Amino acid sequence: MIPERLAWLVADDSASSRLGAHFAGAGFELFLVGGSLRDALLGRTSDDLDFATNARPADVKRIVDPLGSVFTMGEQYGTIGLQIAEQRFEITTFRSEVYADESRKPKVIFGDDLETDLSRRDFSINAMALDVAGGQIIDPFGGLVDLARQELRTPLEPEMAFSDDPLRMLRLYRFAATLGFECDPAAERAAAGMADRLAIVSAERIRDEFSKLLVGEFPARGLRGLVKSGLAAVFLPELVALSEQHDPFHRHKDVWEHTLAVVEKTDPLLRIRMAALLHDIGKPDTREFVKGGVTFHHHEVVGARMARRRLRELRYPKTLVDEVGQLVFLHLRPHTFKMGWTDSAVRRYARDAGELLDDLNQLVRSDVTTANPKRAALISRRIDELEERIAVLAEAEELDKLRAPIDGNDVMKYVGIGPGKEVGMIMRMLLEYRIDHGPYDPDEAYALVDAWMGEHGANRP
Repeated sequence: MIPERLAWLVADDSASSRLGAHFAGAGFELFLVGGSLRDALLGRTSDDLDFATNARPADVKRIVDPLGSVFTMGEQYGTIGLQIAEQRFEITTFRSEVYADESRKPKVIFGDDLETDLSRRDFSINAMALDVAGGQIIDPFGGLVDLARQELRTPLEPEMAFSDDPLRMLRLYRFAATLGFECDPAAERAAAGMADRLAIVSAERIRDEFSKLLVGEFPARGLRGLVKSGLAAVFLPELVALSEQHDPFHRHKDVWEHTLAVVEKTDPLLRIRMAALLHDIGKPDTREFVKGGVTFHHHEVVGARMARRRLRELRYPKTLVDEVGQLVFLHLRPHTFKMGWTDSAVRRYARDAGELLDDLNQLVRSDVTTANPKRAALISRRIDELEERIAVLAEAEELDKLRAPIDGNDVMKYVGIGPGKEVGMIMRMLLEYRIDHGPYDPDEAYALVDAWMGEHGANRP
């Protein structure tokens, strides 16, 4: 008898049962597998279900074509997608994947045996199957026991599993971060011994796994594993440098542990988690010893440049690269608020942060990991005050629409020139005046243009 929490999957009117009936009618087997079954056993529901079958991709297409929309993007790897109403299915032919020593793409071999298919999966908790027609769980590698123990263990020897697909080493720590499970010591030893093999995996596959790890519920657990195993050194060596960074004058100021604490304090959104992870990566390159301490002057500038370069190498979208870089660059700015900010400084901060303002303020708050409650409360109050100042100015001046009262077309018409560098310089001058002095009218703007033209010896045509 299957657990009650799986009943919805094998009920006669369930989509999975109906799909299983179609395959059985065509003479093939169909099993719910992988993360879909694991999550169902953990009491988590999903609109996307993964199945395995002994039918070849051409047979799968023929069977499912009358049932809904069919997607064949993964057909070369044996996967056919099916959309029925709001529910998505992925149906994959029994297979095995093996990487050649220097290959970045797996070689796929189709098979006819379920147990062999399950044996090639990453961890035992993902190497179970549910016969949707017969309602039976197939668990040849002890996945149910490992699920109860909350342990991540490979179905076969970890060296074999990681050699077949080196990305599984990264996935080991991704599941530690998302599920909170412990890693099998044998798997960790194998990952540490084979970490350099991750280099044959494409940047895109590494990026996707790392992103999932970072937004998990237990990111510090996964990040510690990446550094300890040596995997981080392959694709994000800056984390290793952080882990080796210590303040010899203040032993409690561990940059790496501070970074992990900041990450865990932020919302599980990729942009802000990535900024939290990378906000101090400029410290190792900017460390200077001074009398009685150590400084990291301009580490935010260096760190922003390093973050952008590394994220580009990992093939992250340009938007995310720019946003994370800007958050890293600005993360120290609010701390100067303790010295008192003019209205122009507040306007400039809001302008520079733009749509990142809420994330930046959250990053700044999370960056406070001091054990001194008075200091933590003081910094939090300063951010509160800064947000209040922004809100007041925003209501009075529409800070979200911060711009000069005339535009480039007005300038060109007034001065009698065409598009070019000069127009851009004038518009930047007008915007800086708006930031420094607040709202002003078009007449004052034209007077500023006249003054600028005179100062720069520019003549009208």
